[in-house]
Amino acid sequence: MSANLPQHFVDQFTTNVAHLLQIKGGKLRPTVSERSHQGESAVVVDQYGSLEMNEVVSRFAPMPRSDAPLDRVWVYPTDYDLPQMVSSFDELRTITDPRGPLTEVAVKAAARQIDNLVFDAFFGSTQTGKSGTTAVAFDTTNHRVDAAVGAAADTGLNVDKIIRAKRLMKAANVDLEDEMCYLAITPEQEEDLLRQTQVINTDYFTSMNNMPILKDGRVDQFAGCKIIVSNLVQSNASYRLCPMWVPSGMHLGIWNDVSARVDDRPDVQGVPYQLYTKLTMGSTRVEPGRVIQIECTEV
Repeated sequence: MSANLPQHFVDQFTTNVAHLLQIKGGKLRPTVSERSHQGESAVVVDQYGSLEMNEVVSRFAPMPRSDAPLDRVWVYPTDYDLPQMVSSFDELRTITDPRGPLTEVAVKAAARQIDNLVFDAFFGSTQTGKSGTTAVAFDTTNHRVDAAVGAAADTGLNVDKIIRAKRLMKAANVDLEDEMCYLAITPEQEEDLLRQTQVINTDYFTSMNNMPILKDGRVDQFAGCKIIVSNLVQSNASYRLCPMWVPSGMHLGIWNDVSARVDDRPDVQGVPYQLYTKLTMGSTRVEPGRVIQIECTEV
């Protein structure tokens, strides 16, 4: 047997991981901004606030100075890996090649981890300031849709909550004509929507949405908002917290994209080969108002 044969394992594993991740990758990654970074931390954006014009009330008066408010948003990396070993002894006793299933395991684990990074950042604190030392909590006063909106008491997801969330975005001067907004929900909130007349009745298509709402029996979008169904949507002690966001409101920092390799492990009995997958990334909310929290009760 050629001593170079294991190299084929390396090429096959790394190629398959990269290929499958592109096809089945995390649901949220295509919906946020991303950029490569280096160092222990990185600046996502230097923000310049708005100013208003001054009325000129006299001739040749001293000129006042106007200073735009400035801020800076930071992102921090976290390392993740997944080492999987295949015993040469066990491989002799298996009928199917384990490398294919183990590749799928690595792909799904990496995709979930990327989604979890973004989900954690939706309502987590944002590090701002010159050196990133100021923690800014999510604004639940102005950017939250209460669980009782659209009903007499706390309820699940409904059309009124989606419309209210979009109103809050527009009130924060988010241009929804320029960006697609996204809404992440669990299967339970999808069930809530499928019981809403405005979602399933085609008479509402032209008035609420310019494209079909349902796709293959799924709620694909509603009121111009793309729907993403994921069991990773976070919750607190009382409610499921569904995020609505635009890509400019969330950032995924890439220090090391998903990479994979295969190595022999001569330090382990049987000299198994190890399928090793790793990534280094971080995520953060970028600007208030570009992410809205929708509270939903669940049965």
